[in-house]
Amino acid sequence: MVNMMHISSEDPHEAGKHLVHSHAHEGDIPGTVIVKAKDGDDTGYGQALYPVPAEDPNDPLQWTKFKKMMILIIICVYSFLGNSALLGVGPYITLWSQTFNVSQAEASTLITYPNLVYGLTSWLLVPLYLRFGRRPVMLGSLAAFIAGLAACSRANSFGSLMAARIVHCLGAGICEALPVQLVNDIFFLHERGIMLGYYTFALCLAALASLPAAYMLPTPYSWRLFFYVILAFATVLFIFAFLFVEETSYQRQKATTPTTTTTTPIHSTKTTAVDETQDNKPEAFAVEHVATTTPNIPVRKPFLATLSPWGRSDPTVPFFTLLWRSLSYFLVPQVLWVITSFGITIGLGGLAFSFVFPIKITAPPYNWPASISGIHAVGSVIGFTLAVPFTPTSDRLAAHLTRRNNGIREAEMRLGVMLPAMIIGPVGLVVYGLTAQRNLHWIGFFVGTGMSSWCGYFFYSFTLAYAVDSYNADTAEMLMAMNVGKQLVSFGLGFKVLEWIQQNGYAVVISAGFGGILLVNNLFLIVFMIWGKDIRRFMATSWLAGLHGRRRRVA
Repeated sequence: MVNMMHISSEDPHEAGKHLVHSHAHEGDIPGTVIVKAKDGDDTGYGQALYPVPAEDPNDPLQWTKFKKMMILIIICVYSFLGNSALLGVGPYITLWSQTFNVSQAEASTLITYPNLVYGLTSWLLVPLYLRFGRRPVMLGSLAAFIAGLAACSRANSFGSLMAARIVHCLGAGICEALPVQLVNDIFFLHERGIMLGYYTFALCLAALASLPAAYMLPTPYSWRLFFYVILAFATVLFIFAFLFVEETSYQRQKATTPTTTTTTPIHSTKTTAVDETQDNKPEAFAVEHVATTTPNIPVRKPFLATLSPWGRSDPTVPFFTLLWRSLSYFLVPQVLWVITSFGITIGLGGLAFSFVFPIKITAPPYNWPASISGIHAVGSVIGFTLAVPFTPTSDRLAAHLTRRNNGIREAEMRLGVMLPAMIIGPVGLVVYGLTAQRNLHWIGFFVGTGMSSWCGYFFYSFTLAYAVDSYNADTAEMLMAMNVGKQLVSFGLGFKVLEWIQQNGYAVVISAGFGGILLVNNLFLIVFMIWGKDIRRFMATSWLAGLHGRRRRVA
C-alpha cells in the first residue's frame, strides 16, 4: 500500500494565503536548534523556520506581515511612552524640590521609586497574562497608565504626585515584559534579533523625552504639560491596541489538524509468460489503493471576533507558584547577565545621567538655562541611532555560522557582534565622569553619553535575544526574573547617586566606579562566547531544570 500525503497551502478563509511549513526542531540542549531545511520547508536566511507553526491560520506565526508589524509598532510605542513618562521628568527635579519644599535628593525619589515599581510590576502581571491572555492584560495596563498620567497632571503635593507616578508605572510596567513575549509569540527565530532591536530602540528613544520636558518648563502649565501630552498619546494608543493587538497566546502543541482521508482504487494488470504466448490475455487484476490525506485547515477568525477584550484563558497556570519559581532564574547565568546588563545601563543612562546633567549644566561654569537642561538626551539618541544600522547583524552572523555548522544553530552564535561595544561603553563613562569632574568642554557630556548609549543598545538587544534563544520554552518566567532583577540593580545604582557624587566626586563615582562595573559586566561576553554552550548543557541537567519540569539527559 502506498500512502501519499498532500498538504494544502491555501487558507480556506483567505484564498491563496500560504501557510508556512518547517521541520526544524530543538536539539538535546535548550538553545541548540537543528534548522537544516528539507524539501518543502519555508526558510529564512536559507534555514528552516523555528518555532514550527501549526497548520492553522490562527497561529500567530502564520499571521500576515502587516499584522505582525502593527502589533510590534504598537507595543514599541507603548514602551516608548511608558519609559518617557518614567524617566523624562529628570529636568523637573530642581523645580519639584522648590515647589514641594524637599531636598533634591528626595525629589529624585519621584523617579527612583516609580522606577522600582516599573520593574516589579512585571512580576505580578506576567502570571496574569499567562492565565488570562496577553490582550486583556495589555488593555487593562494601558487603562491604568492613562489614569495615572491624568492624576499626575492634577497632583498638588509631593505625596499625591508620588502616588500618581506609582499608578502609571504599575500600568506601563508590563511593557518591560510584554514586547519580548509578543516578539517570541509572533516572530521566528531568525527574526528575533532584529525585532528585539526595534523594541530596544523604542525603549532607548525615551531618553529623548527629557528634551521636550525641559522646554515645557517656561510654559504656563510647566511640568503638568508633559503629562498632558503623554496622556493624549496614550489615549490614542489604547484605541490602536484595541483594534490591532489580537490575542497572541496559542497552544501550539495541541494544535493538531484534523484530516480527511479518501481512498482511490487504481486498476492494473498482471501477465505471465504463458499469457504472452496466448495473445497476451491478462491472467489477473490487482487493485492498489492510494490514500490521500488532506488537512482540514481551520477558518481564520473574522475581524470582529479578534476585537473581543478577553484572551485565551489557561486555568492550569499556577499563579502563585510562578511568583516564587521565576526567581530561581537568578541562578541561570545567561539570565543574570541580562539583569546586570540592563540594570547597569538603566542605572547609568536612565538615572545617573538624568540626575547629574541638569544640575551640572545649569551651574557655573556652564550656566545654561534650565529650559534646555534636558538636551543631554541628544547624546543618547545619537548613540542609539548610530547603533540601529547594526540591528540585523546578530541574526546574519548567527545564520552564517549556522550554515558553516551544517544547519545546527547555537544560541551563542549571535554574540560576536557585541565585541566592539564591550569596550566602547566603559570608555564613554570615563569621558563623561572626567568632563564633569574637571569642568571640561560641554561636548564631553554628549560624547560620553553617546558612547555608553551605543554600547547599551548592543547589550540591551543581543543579551536579551541570547537569553530568549537559550531558554525559549520558559520566556515568561525568565522575563519575570529579569525585570525584577534589573530594576533592583538600577535602583541600587541610582538611589544614592547624587549623595555619592557629593561625597566622592564625579570621576570617582562615574568614571572609576560605574565604568569599572560596566567593564566587568561586559567582559562576561567572552565567557559566554567560549563556555556558553557548556553552561547550557550543565543547566539542562541540573536540579533547577527539574524544578521547572525540563531536566534532560544530555550526552
